Amino acid sequence: MIELTIHSVFVSLLTRHRVVLLQETGGERYLPIWIGANEADAIAMKLQGTRVSRPLTHDLLVNVIEELGGEVEYVLVSELKNNTFYARVLVSVNGDTQTIDSRSSDAIAIAVRAGVPVFADESVLEQAAILPSPDIRSGLSSPDDQSLDVFRDFVDSLDLDDLGE
Repeated sequence: MIELTIHSVFVSLLTRHRVVLLQETGGERYLPIWIGANEADAIAMKLQGTRVSRPLTHDLLVNVIEELGGEVEYVLVSELKNNTFYARVLVSVNGDTQTIDSRSSDAIAIAVRAGVPVFADESVLEQAAILPSPDIRSGLSSPDDQSLDVFRDFVDSLDLDDLGE
């Protein structure tokens, strides 16, 4: 298992699709995962410290786990199959660990609410991780621009010819 941190959540201005970009802790690889609007908003709101008057769905789930005596230990992006990421939420209850199947976007939203780490299986990173391009890094003038190069690389690698068919 490789620990990841949430680098950013992006919204495509053309398609309105969202991508959460996870970065390998202490490494150079990034894992882009396409996610839904609600999950993107839930992740971004928590990361930005936005408070809501009533619990959102992911808040509710973490609250239920805790009220029933459980504790979220971590989440794991466990598999990539047919271009779909699979995840697991690991919850301990009375010393027993339960593994709960989850969409990766929901697992990440739960992780940010519970304050627990996000991991990915090495096989997932081998299949889907991207690396920043040294060519792009060398031509940048400001540090703010450098934080976007991995996303630029990802967008440049997309094959958009098949959209709309």
